[in-house]
Formats: sequence, C-alpha cells, structure tokens
Amino acid sequence: MCVLLCQAVEDGIVTGRWPQFRVNGGSHRENLALQNVQARVRMVLAYLFAQLGLWARGKPGGLLVLGSANVDESLTGYFTKYDCSSADINPIGGIGKTDLKSFLLYYAEQFQLTTLTGILSAPPTAELEPLTDGQVSQTDEADMGLTYSELSVIGRLRKISKCGPFSMFCKLIHTWKDALSPTEVAEKVKHFFRMYSMNRHKMTTVTPSYHAESYSPDDNRFDLRPFLYNTRWTWQFRCIDNQIPLLRVPLLVAAAGGMSWQAGVKDAPPRAEPLNAVSQMAPHNTPKQ
Repeated sequence: MCVLLCQAVEDGIVTGRWPQFRVNGGSHRENLALQNVQARVRMVLAYLFAQLGLWARGKPGGLLVLGSANVDESLTGYFTKYDCSSADINPIGGIGKTDLKSFLLYYAEQFQLTTLTGILSAPPTAELEPLTDGQVSQTDEADMGLTYSELSVIGRLRKISKCGPFSMFCKLIHTWKDALSPTEVAEKVKHFFRMYSMNRHKMTTVTPSYHAESYSPDDNRFDLRPFLYNTRWTWQFRCIDNQIPLLRVPLLVAAAGGMSWQAGVKDAPPRAEPLNAVSQMAPHNTPKQ
C-alpha cells in the first residue's frame, strides 16, 4: 500500500503534477512532502517488523517499537508527525543531543568502543534527501537553522526558565556576547520561536519518553502549556526590535597616537543601563489569533 501510494504521488496520478526533491529542482514544499512520505513509511515498517519479528522465528508475542527523537528535535518540531518518531517508548526523548554525544564519548573512551567515534564524527542527518555526488548533503543543523549547542541553551531557557522571546533575548545577549551581536541573537531567538510555535502541535502526539531531567518537552505529562500560538509573536518580537538600537554603542578602538572613536557603531551588550527584563518581559501564553 505504502509503495503504491509513493509511486502514485511520484507519477502525478494524485496531484496531476510531479513533485521533485530539492536537489532535482523541486520547491521546498515538494522536497518536504517527499521526505515526509519516506519518514512515515519507516514507522509503518518498524511496526510491521515489531509484530512479525518473533512470529518469523516461531516465538509467541510481539516487540515494542523504540523511538529515537531527542529532546532538541522535539522542542523545535524537527520531525514528521506520525513518522518513525512515533513509537511505543522513546528512551532518549528527554535527553539533549549534546548530552547524548557526551554519553557516547564516555563509553567510547572508557570501554574502547572505537565504532562509536565514527558515529560521533558523523554530521547528524535525517537521510531523507537523495545523495549529492554520492555524499550526504542534508544535515540536521542546516535544516533547523540552529546548532545543537545553541538549542541546548535555548531549550533550557524555554523549558526550565520559562522564558518567552523577549526574556530569552535579554539573557542570551549576555550569554553569547563574545560570539554573537544582539542583532544575530535576535534572529536566532525569533527563528526558534517561529519553529516552536508552528510545530508545537506535534507535541500532542509525541512518544512517551524517559523523563531524564526537567528539560523535557513532553507536554502530555510534564509541559502543559498551550500547543496553539500566534506564530508572529508580534508584541514580543517588537520588544526585541525596540531594544536593539539601545544596545548599539560607539566602539572605542586604539589608534596610533592615542584613542579615537571608530566611525559607525557596533552591536554590543549594554554596560551602563541594564535592561529592565522584568517589566518588559513577554507573556508566556500568547493568545491564538
């Protein structure tokens, strides 16, 4: 059935058009739709083998299907609804990617499991797009627009500290001051909250996971915030935009013969006047539009 459905879509029988992957000239919607078909077929096959695996060996009973989506992917919605992320239980659903890599590194070093080093060095990928010149071109971080290290920080601020867009921005301009300007921080915060709000509905069907720490997105048991948000975050994003000009200060640079003010300005964290993050904090529950 699944094979026939995929073939019908690819042949244009259903839509009258022929969707293509991005590498073959297809649009973002075509590319995503074809990836989702593959992801959902994985789930169907996983349950098929779980139910028939013991039967094929002449043994009674069936098997549970384990999920493999980590907490960062769940928080941003970087998975397909009802795909291979749908399972009976997810052992790593409450653990972030950075912690998982640290776990693998520990076992690789302590027990000389050299095969794990190859896994650690490989870029994380969904492997749902065709290869480019025989190489994997799709990566998780490129698809999400954020690194797993950044998501680890953002996720804890959102889940544990209960930060909304503006309060998170106020914290991150200090945390990331040596790496990113306030403008760059603002873009990352906005990007995260757009993904978070658009994909929040996926959390209503997320596979139950081992609750390893308070940083867990499983809204059915541990995160009871709304799953419908105004994806524009109009008031909160406007507060961020209003703060950025206030954070621009002249950059004092050393010049030959003394000190001089460099023409123009550079984004930098505030020094004299701290942000009033309490009075301007965005509400966590944005009403549905």
